[in-house]
Amino acid sequence: MVRNAGQNADGARELIMMRWGMPPPPRGVSIPVTNIRNTSSPHWRGWLKPEHRCLVPANSFAEYAPEPNPATKKKDVVWFARDEDRPPFAFAGIWTEFKGDRGTKSKPIPGPHLVYGFLTTAPNKIVEPIHDKAMPVILTTPEEYDVWLRAPWDEAKALQRPLLDAALKVVARGEAKEDQPLIRAG
Repeated sequence: MVRNAGQNADGARELIMMRWGMPPPPRGVSIPVTNIRNTSSPHWRGWLKPEHRCLVPANSFAEYAPEPNPATKKKDVVWFARDEDRPPFAFAGIWTEFKGDRGTKSKPIPGPHLVYGFLTTAPNKIVEPIHDKAMPVILTTPEEYDVWLRAPWDEAKALQRPLLDAALKVVARGEAKEDQPLIRAG
């Protein structure tokens, strides 16, 4: 993840490894939360301050198709990116330090751990046929990255919106659960 480096005001940023999954709200399921949509919830409010925001670097993301493929009888994995060349972007993320165990029940890894999740929003017209509930909040410009990492919430919350339809496309679809590198002849 990319986050502001410490509490200094010089705008320095750092790239740091974190574990996926924020602490869940006190009531409900006890599994870590990876996708955060309800930013008006008191549970998330404290982590929406600039000191807990991060950028989650990516070049694509995937969702399972809603219906099984008739040929395979399994749901296809549908990959989305800005275009076929998959230029980088960032998800709008939040992070915190988690002091409990992570890992499996049989092999717990004691904390503390730096953990993160990312914001979601309503899907755009490209994602909606595949996942009609939500899509990640995608940031694509240095200006958006800067607003997300430094601005007060009243300004930064405007970024919790779907990416424009023309800025996203389906770049792969099939059984592969892992992203495949793009191979070009030439």
